[in-house]
Amino acid sequence: MQLPDADQLIAELVRQMRPKLGPGTALVGILTGGAWVAEKLNAALGGTLPMGRLDISFYRDDFEEIGLHREVKPSSIGFDVAGRDIVLVDDVLYTGRTVRGAMNELFDYGRPASIRLAVLVDRGGRELPVAADFVGAALAVPEDANLHLDRADDGKLILSLHPRNA
Repeated sequence: MQLPDADQLIAELVRQMRPKLGPGTALVGILTGGAWVAEKLNAALGGTLPMGRLDISFYRDDFEEIGLHREVKPSSIGFDVAGRDIVLVDDVLYTGRTVRGAMNELFDYGRPASIRLAVLVDRGGRELPVAADFVGAALAVPEDANLHLDRADDGKLILSLHPRNA
C-alpha cells in the first residue's frame, strides 16, 4: 500500500482549516503523533495559535486492560480552555476511543465553546460516533495493520504501515 506524504496531508489540513479559524481558536494535540501534527499545523498557519498537548493515558477506556503506557508524558495546556474554540489534533482516527478520552480530559481544563477534530488520516473502523471536521486523507487500511506516524531526527513526519501485532 502506497502511503501519502505527511507534509502533503498537513498542507491539505491547512487548506481546510485556515478559513474556519478565528481569534479564539487554539490547537490541542494528542500525544504523541497528534502533538507533532499540531506543531506542524501551527507553523504552517503562522505560529500564532495557542497550543496545548494532551496525554490521555489515564483517560483511556481500556486502561484496566492494558495498564499504564511506559512513556506517559504530562499534559500541558497553558491557556484558558473555557469559552475557546478548540481544534483537537490527532494523527490517525480509527475507533474514536482516543478522541473520546481526549475530550474527557479537555473538559477537566474547562468548558470550551466548541471542539473540532483535525486528523492526518481517517482509516475508518469507528466503534464510537466520532467524525473529523478536517481530514488530510481517508485511507482504507487493512484490519490486521496499524498505521503509525514517526518523526525523523530532522522533524519530518513519516507514515508507515505495520502488522497489528508487531
